[in-house]
Amino acid sequence: MAATLLQACTAWAQTGGDDTLLNMRDAFRRNNTAQMASLLPALRGHTLEPLAIYWDTKPRLETAGAAQVRAALDRMAGTYWEDRLRNDWLLVLGKARDWRTFETELPRFRMRDDRQVRCYGLMLDAAAGRLAPEAAAAQVQANWLAQRDTDDGCATAAQALLASGQLKPEAAWLRARLAMESGRPRVASQAVALLDADWAAIVDQISADPAKYLDEKLTAIRPRTKELVTLALIRLAANDPAAAALELDHLRWKTQLTKEERSWVWGVVGKRAAQRLQPEALAYFANGEDRYMHDDHLAWKARAALRAGAWGHVRDAVAAMSEAQRNESTWVYWRARAIQELRQPDAAAATAQATALLESIAAPRGFYEMLAMEALGRPIVEPPPPAPLSSEEVAAAQNDPGLRRALAAIRLGLRSEGVREWNYTIALHTPGGLGERELLAAADLACRNELWDRCINTSERTPDALHHAQRFPMPHREQVVARAREIGLDPAYVYGLIRQESRFVTEARSGVGASGLMQVMPATARWTARKIGLTDFRPGQITDRDINILIGTAYLKFALDDFEGSLPMAAAAYNAGPSRPRAWRNGPALPGEIWAENIPFDETRDYVKRVLANTVHYAAILSGRPQSLRERLGTVGPRDQTAQAINRDLP
Repeated sequence: MAATLLQACTAWAQTGGDDTLLNMRDAFRRNNTAQMASLLPALRGHTLEPLAIYWDTKPRLETAGAAQVRAALDRMAGTYWEDRLRNDWLLVLGKARDWRTFETELPRFRMRDDRQVRCYGLMLDAAAGRLAPEAAAAQVQANWLAQRDTDDGCATAAQALLASGQLKPEAAWLRARLAMESGRPRVASQAVALLDADWAAIVDQISADPAKYLDEKLTAIRPRTKELVTLALIRLAANDPAAAALELDHLRWKTQLTKEERSWVWGVVGKRAAQRLQPEALAYFANGEDRYMHDDHLAWKARAALRAGAWGHVRDAVAAMSEAQRNESTWVYWRARAIQELRQPDAAAATAQATALLESIAAPRGFYEMLAMEALGRPIVEPPPPAPLSSEEVAAAQNDPGLRRALAAIRLGLRSEGVREWNYTIALHTPGGLGERELLAAADLACRNELWDRCINTSERTPDALHHAQRFPMPHREQVVARAREIGLDPAYVYGLIRQESRFVTEARSGVGASGLMQVMPATARWTARKIGLTDFRPGQITDRDINILIGTAYLKFALDDFEGSLPMAAAAYNAGPSRPRAWRNGPALPGEIWAENIPFDETRDYVKRVLANTVHYAAILSGRPQSLRERLGTVGPRDQTAQAINRDLP
């Protein structure tokens, strides 16, 4: 069947212009508009003609007339590329303040996934009375705070709503705080400048040297500077939490700053100390009030409390979180665990409350969902598959125009373009995305075409059905299982890692240069090849499937041996290098799930949890027997004195 589908895919794309399309792609990358215009007529009728029209039109959006752009949109009607071009055009219209054309086009924009466009639209809705100003201000604030950069859309809307008084100055200061804490001083300057253009220069000075600003004798007595002092303390705390803690104890700041401002800064100090796994982190948090801290601060307070075994602080930190964060499976699980440990108001009531919380998330899905299952005494097994797809459901997916274009693009090596078209088709083209059975059929189409990343990601969108054959496929099974067993690795662990690293895309390449199924870095590949006696290894071979598996599994085994068989620590080493988990293991001996939750890097923390959860799923599939995530997590603590010497050579 796969061969038949691939042949069909070839037929879809090869309508006489593949080479022309690829030449046009190259011209687009060079911004050669004349060449694109000359190539476009030859692509009429090609499966990917909408993509070619997009390439031809996008560079001319700022100079083309509305009639020209609409003509291009009409030629792409109903496709991802129509909506992508309209998104790009709306951004151009917004920056040009062409609100009449913007308002005409906005209702036709299906994706509605661009924060800048949303903010422009909200501003116009408020101005026209289509939306209550207070509601518009709240939505603009949410979008603005979520933006990482100094984009025009939300800044323009925020400026307008600040001027009208609907958006409060506190929103600008909050954006500045978040930006200063995350090391984005330009964003902080832009936000403060909306309140007073003269303050932007002061924010720049604060960013460059917060200690100097705080040390100036006039700072404490200048009017209306407490918000700027707060930014300076945040900047100092982000770089040196201990110095910020000392500064916060000065009488002048205790006098000048409000309880809310001081608590927020103590949240930053505590967070930074917790990320450094410092034992004083909880004491820092205790200087502020939970109700004034940001969600991210409270998450780190809960992590520090888990590390210290301070279950009361875990409970209080989770209780103070926003409802959305509090209801995430991570914090539902830890809230339940805190209730179990504290046994308040009495053991029976605590057990009932904790059980209800665990029941609310228990499922064979993610990391904490599976831990909840085990806490309730339920083994983790492979769930039964959903009902088989009908021939009509299979045919509907195979004949879907968006999925056909996506497959054709990927076949031509236009993976990024194909993935975007695929994602749009399953999630955004129809309001609410495809239904569950349609998603299963689309995932089936991807699997049979061996597009494993689309198969997995599409199947993961099903709200109820858990199709583990789609979510946890095992391509290259003969090679992976044989190699893992040959060197003493659990094949389920190898599959769990590959699934997280590359989604089984053999040509995958990360932004930092990691390549192939197991995403091996060039230096790591050379070192490992030498260690296993692969004397004729050449860097270009790392994308070869068998070489990648050979080297990737060998490195994983070296890491696992160096960390005494600890699956979470070896996974952390594979993602972040071995020196970091060596440092992170120092301190108290912790259950593996608490250690993993305290990993300072967001990416690595998520990676370790996903790899371990994947491993359990693959073990259930491979063995057909119940599995335990808790057992694989084990206990993580300082290196045993009887363990073999650290492999300092491990890259």
